[in-house]
Amino acid sequence: MLPEHADQVLAIYQAGIDGGDATFEEAAPTWEVFDASRLAEHRLIALDGAGRVLGWAAVAPVSDRCAYAGVVEHSVYVRPDARGQKVGLALLEALLASTDAAGIWTVQSGIFPENTASLALHAKAGFRVVGTRELGRHGGHGGRWRDVVLIERRSPVVS
Repeated sequence: MLPEHADQVLAIYQAGIDGGDATFEEAAPTWEVFDASRLAEHRLIALDGAGRVLGWAAVAPVSDRCAYAGVVEHSVYVRPDARGQKVGLALLEALLASTDAAGIWTVQSGIFPENTASLALHAKAGFRVVGTRELGRHGGHGGRWRDVVLIERRSPVVS
């Protein structure tokens, strides 16, 4: 993922936001904020034959504490007209290969339970559900409280 992909990456992010079941965020950040908050070595895009961005995946550290050095939170987004074409799975598998190679032992995220496609994608990629933050206890979104399913994938190669 390079700065020249910024407009397309952020448009895909905004499309996910607009769908209502991807994130608590209400608007995609600026490229500067996005760039500064994600680890550069683990930001990936999928391109079609014309060079159009079909999707992206990225990670952010969960903490600056030493004990969490091998734990990241990830995101994967696919443009609406490319969904169902295994773009998300390809991105997620490449992201996991990248994090494994870097010694990252846990990749985690939170997914709204209504986002069944994302939950199925992550299960296929080896993630497991570790819990649910329950309705009314986590966060308001769009005028209602939302549950969040917590998922993680422990690296099979990093000990």
